[in-house]
Amino acid sequence: MKGADNLYSGRRSVLKATGIIGATAGLGAIAGCLDDPTEGENGDVDELVITQGEFIENPDPNDHITGPYFNVLDPVYEPLFNVTPEFEFESRIVEDWEDTDDGAELTLRDDVVFHNGDEMTAEDVAYTFNRMIDPDVGIESDQAAGLGAIESAEALDETTVLLEHEVAPSLAEFEYANYGRVVNEEWIEEQEQPVAGDDEEAFNGTGPYQVVEYEPDVQLVLEPFEDYWGEEATFERVVFNADGESSGRVNALQTGESDIVDNVIPEDVPDVDDEDGIEIRNETSLRNVFLVMNTGVEPFDSMEFRQALNYAVDNEGIVNDILGGYGEPMTQPIPDGVFGHNPDLEPYEQDVDQAEELIEESGYAGEEITLYAPEGRYLNDADVAQTAADQIDQLENVDCELDIVPFPDISDANSAPYDDDEMPFYLIGWGVITGDSDYGLAPFFTEEAPQETYRNEEISDMIFESQTIEDEDEREELLQEINEQLRDDAAWVYLHSQDSVYGVREDLEWEPRTDEDIHLWEIDS
Repeated sequence: MKGADNLYSGRRSVLKATGIIGATAGLGAIAGCLDDPTEGENGDVDELVITQGEFIENPDPNDHITGPYFNVLDPVYEPLFNVTPEFEFESRIVEDWEDTDDGAELTLRDDVVFHNGDEMTAEDVAYTFNRMIDPDVGIESDQAAGLGAIESAEALDETTVLLEHEVAPSLAEFEYANYGRVVNEEWIEEQEQPVAGDDEEAFNGTGPYQVVEYEPDVQLVLEPFEDYWGEEATFERVVFNADGESSGRVNALQTGESDIVDNVIPEDVPDVDDEDGIEIRNETSLRNVFLVMNTGVEPFDSMEFRQALNYAVDNEGIVNDILGGYGEPMTQPIPDGVFGHNPDLEPYEQDVDQAEELIEESGYAGEEITLYAPEGRYLNDADVAQTAADQIDQLENVDCELDIVPFPDISDANSAPYDDDEMPFYLIGWGVITGDSDYGLAPFFTEEAPQETYRNEEISDMIFESQTIEDEDEREELLQEINEQLRDDAAWVYLHSQDSVYGVREDLEWEPRTDEDIHLWEIDS
């Protein structure tokens, strides 16, 4: 097996260049494509329409790591495990699992079939993992960054898969329980890689819903899969579509064209609150939004300069004024609710005098910097970036400009080496969807990692050490120490954990999750 120091070496960017589907001129441009909801025998609405700010880039379930993509594809390909909102793992396709001297052994159901009628086997599950972590087997998957502990997968028999790893069993479990939407090996090998296509034939999962209509960048229509092994699907028809504008999504909700919409910005919240039959539901997510400072590039190689920018920015004020209170100021790289979060840390408080003194100490007084940011990817992201840039620019000894760029450019910057100077200062978000700190630390703070933004050999070694500790209390203590050091070293400009803010049809039984997942099997009418 590879040594721990190579777990993340050579992996691609975790964030896929997705972009925003804002050029559709709002949902009105596609409303004519959608049928009106139909009612069942008891008056329940049999159709559910979910409108997101983003749509899938391609039909491949192993080729992305963006939450809105999982929402669209999970009903079709379904996770191997049920992951509760508390990050407890329950049986689904995987009936039982245990750690052995050789790795993790997963025992699979024997009655799972793909939508094309093929039976699912352990070979398919092993192929799925190897396809994501080994480019020689499949694709260079972004999900590899979430599977850094898994070295290889092997089918031991028809219903048993061995996942080899050299890390603490709990860390491996966090990884494989959150990834691995199983694909049909034989079917996949006959497709273009990653899987492409512009109709329903581009999908072949094991989930409770199958695709009956697919229009790229427009909509995906699902109906129940009759041979599904589990409980009967709740809805007779489900439609996913996208609108890059919050106002367009809210309008779709108000007019009854949609039942759930995501990322409602604070300005649009009253429009939902004032309308009968719909309401706002929100939950503080496990997604932090922050300003990356590539420490291999001047002036961000100076800890004093980085600390100065943290003191310049009023993250609490941004939460209150720009996010309308829908968020919490960051104290460290890992959000509250994730294993390894340090509850004893406080946010940087705005202190302009302290910031200016630190700039002088850094030796970079008079520096001119540019903050790059997307628009529409995160909650009021452009306004957040503008406010942060203005607050930095107000320092007497630093000039800061803002440049709004497409999100794929931000994603590319996040994939570049830590000493790349093309776009070294930018706003981005990261959701710790596994519930374990390693997923928010290792990709950014271990040497040669895919998203390495800050290099510190001591911290890198501490992160690798944390991956091997089996005692939960000891491991948590070390992770908290790492978070404290990264906070003090000002590895990023720490902004906030943003709320997930949804507009929802009032009679739907569904509550938002901290991991931002929308699971159809958790929704009832």
